[in-house]
Amino acid sequence: MSTSTATPAPALLGSVCDVAGLKLGHHTDPRRPTGCSVVLCEAGAVAGVDVRGAAPGTRETDLLRPENTVDRVHAICLSGGSAFGLDAASGVMRWLLERGHGLSVGPACVPIVPAAVLFDLWVGDPSITPDAQAGYAACEAASASCQLQGSVGAGAGATVGKLFGTARAMKGGIGMASIRLHGITVAALVAVNAVGDVLAPVTGLVLAGSRDANGRPRSAAAALLAGERPASLLRGSATTIGLVATDAPLNKPAATKLAQMSHDGLARCINPIHTPSDGDVMFALATGHAKQAADLTWLGTLAAEVTTRAVLQAIYSATPWTQAGLPAIPSWRQLQRTV
Repeated sequence: MSTSTATPAPALLGSVCDVAGLKLGHHTDPRRPTGCSVVLCEAGAVAGVDVRGAAPGTRETDLLRPENTVDRVHAICLSGGSAFGLDAASGVMRWLLERGHGLSVGPACVPIVPAAVLFDLWVGDPSITPDAQAGYAACEAASASCQLQGSVGAGAGATVGKLFGTARAMKGGIGMASIRLHGITVAALVAVNAVGDVLAPVTGLVLAGSRDANGRPRSAAAALLAGERPASLLRGSATTIGLVATDAPLNKPAATKLAQMSHDGLARCINPIHTPSDGDVMFALATGHAKQAADLTWLGTLAAEVTTRAVLQAIYSATPWTQAGLPAIPSWRQLQRTV
């Protein structure tokens, strides 16, 4: 596989908000690189999920199994902070409840908010994690025109290329992309915090990943094949989480299949993926605003493509991290300037 060379970042490729019925908001903690991102669908959207990583941190994923009763959710919460970050979903629930959004259960209203978290505790003070207040703040910031990506929200403390230790890592981030064809929109939002490298899917160019002795990204897979041994990684120390969304109408099994097919988009540009230290999770949302049926194979193909594009946008948009006394974590953009 090739290593990184100076390459201009492509233009922005769309937003998850291009799917009618969705809003996006981020909260980024000013004290250290961590935060949460919330996709709101207050009117409800059919949802599915597929968990591939071996160390996931999730909430309400069993509810999304196709055979289970509830099929609509009111938000998806993505968060840093490892398992502590699951608390952010409680703040999302409170925000929705205050506005009367949720599942009517007798006299009660229960907002349904599935969530997934990534591990960013090694970047800065690990005692600072997203909480319910952070989730609430992300909802307050949400809009249908949000274009923020990179080192914000759930992607603030994201890193990639940790197969040979965190000292060789680079910044990840959160990215998004969308495609509109034949009156149907498919979009993705992905927070990229992988153990593996992020590659350009056509050329195999290593955009961000494990760095060599000169501080340049190199192929971790090639290093393994050459006999280099990986670092001893903490289980659950990584994770790529995200969602795909469409305005096509889908039932719960179809939404589950859409989430499954979106993982192909991760595999095209992250290597290795779905490792014992990754907790990779992809949700799917279908708002039904398009009012026209779409072939699921076609939708899934688009979902995988926008997932790949969202991963690349996360890397292109990320910014470096530095803190006195600790090794710097460079970004793709920073290294491009030094070539």
